[in-house]
Amino acid sequence: MSATVAKPNKDFFWLSLAALSLVATGIGLRDPWPADEPRFALIARDMVVGGDWLFPRVGGDLYHDKPPLYFWVLAAGYWLTGSIRASFLIPSFLAACGTLALVYDLARRIASREAALAAAALLACTIQFPLVMRSAQIDATLCFLITLSLYGLLRHLLLGPAWGWYFIGGLAAGLGVITKGVGFLPLLVLLPYPFLQARGFQPLPRFAGGARWSLAPVGFLAGVALWLVPMLATVARSADPTLIAYRNGILFQQTVERYASAWHHVQPWYFFIVNVIPTLWLPTSLLLFWLVPRWRAALRERDARVWLPLAWVLIALAFFSASTGKRDIYLFPALPALICAAAPYLPELFRHRGVRYLSLALGGSLLLGAAILIVLLALGRQPFDAELEALGFDPKIPIIVFLAGGSLLWLLAWRWRPLLAWPALLATLALVWAYGITPRIDAQRSGRGFIQHALAQVPPDRELAFAGAKEQFFLYLNRPVVNFGHARWREQQREADDAARWLNAAPGRVLLAPESMLKPCFERALSRMVGKSSRDRWSLVGLPVDPKCAARGDPSHVIRYSP
Repeated sequence: MSATVAKPNKDFFWLSLAALSLVATGIGLRDPWPADEPRFALIARDMVVGGDWLFPRVGGDLYHDKPPLYFWVLAAGYWLTGSIRASFLIPSFLAACGTLALVYDLARRIASREAALAAAALLACTIQFPLVMRSAQIDATLCFLITLSLYGLLRHLLLGPAWGWYFIGGLAAGLGVITKGVGFLPLLVLLPYPFLQARGFQPLPRFAGGARWSLAPVGFLAGVALWLVPMLATVARSADPTLIAYRNGILFQQTVERYASAWHHVQPWYFFIVNVIPTLWLPTSLLLFWLVPRWRAALRERDARVWLPLAWVLIALAFFSASTGKRDIYLFPALPALICAAAPYLPELFRHRGVRYLSLALGGSLLLGAAILIVLLALGRQPFDAELEALGFDPKIPIIVFLAGGSLLWLLAWRWRPLLAWPALLATLALVWAYGITPRIDAQRSGRGFIQHALAQVPPDRELAFAGAKEQFFLYLNRPVVNFGHARWREQQREADDAARWLNAAPGRVLLAPESMLKPCFERALSRMVGKSSRDRWSLVGLPVDPKCAARGDPSHVIRYSP
């Protein structure tokens, strides 16, 4: 085997090891955890069971928040395996593998094989990457599609002509839109392209394309049309007011209105710069100390390999910062592009003594944190009582295992390869979390234990309803139930009125409601507290209810859901 073949195979081995240890550990060992995972898994399961692939539903109620492509992927995994637990994390793992492969290949083409391996390894070990890719979040799949779109567009703009990749770039952006509305963002890389080209940045090859420049927009429209056209056609044919409301909600309220005038997650414009990049993008964020001067030099040298992806990162940062609503996950898809812009300099930086000491320091900080935690737990510090109660078991043994194994790996790295200290400690933490902690806390964290206990308190012949229902409750049902709509947290009193009317309409009915909804409608009702879940105490409630609440209730909000 030639050296040219052996080196890529060696790279493939190391990247596979990173993906398996940092992302894949724990797949199949837990159920979906709130806040988002149970909702997405429930939607996917009900798509397979009910056969409605155009209109996602939560507990029978239309889900207006996100388009359905990610749910299709989840549903495909459930259809193949027949198990939510076995399948719900696989799309994120595949997205992680695809994103690492795309970053590796693009960095190899614009820099070198050594830079490609360094870029992919840095991405895998940046804190937010395993955090997101180890969960069933839409943003994992979105990150892959945005990276694929950028990859296709940059293959054409930097290394072209490559009209096929240019089309794929548009198509992936369209698929990104029907995953989450911001999937169009990669197309904004076309904005700095003519500006940089006019100022002599290289390599930006000049080529005549004529009508072929429309290939990316055509691909984008094709990707969006995959869902949008049949959805709109179905709504037009049915004239169902609930479907019309869904159409208006998904196209306007959850896109334009949510961006322009967010009603939650409101943060200042500098949120990402202060709260996300310095911490969740470690260790990449610390490398900016060395990267910024090199990027300035690249600007003087008019290096498009660096500045075209970097310009897009700045556009994405400005786009998300301009909205009043911000979550740390929003900027995540820009991380691979930032690392691609850093790729030409990473081999040099990874040989820098300061960067090697940085890896040792970051790995050592994990060990120090674990040691402090063990001491505080051993001393029985009061602040940890609530956390230990939530966990449901004493975590000392897994922490000691991490401390012992991690210390050994840190010492080996310090002696032979200091740069490997952070990746080794991060992988050790992932392994201990997946196999030492996750199985122990799953029943409580997922809500499975709570809802099974609650169901056991209600005889099968009694009608049961959920008020303020959490999505995870629907995953573990053994009977049909009633609910009053999804995520009505902004109109909690009206939901309580609807529940009171339902409860009052027939004898023998039982309502599962959170403590926060008991007053005033169920203040005098017979109730029995059944446990704590999702940061609230829940009670089984019967008659009598406040007649004023029952009179205000709307029977049209009653949704009967069969698992």
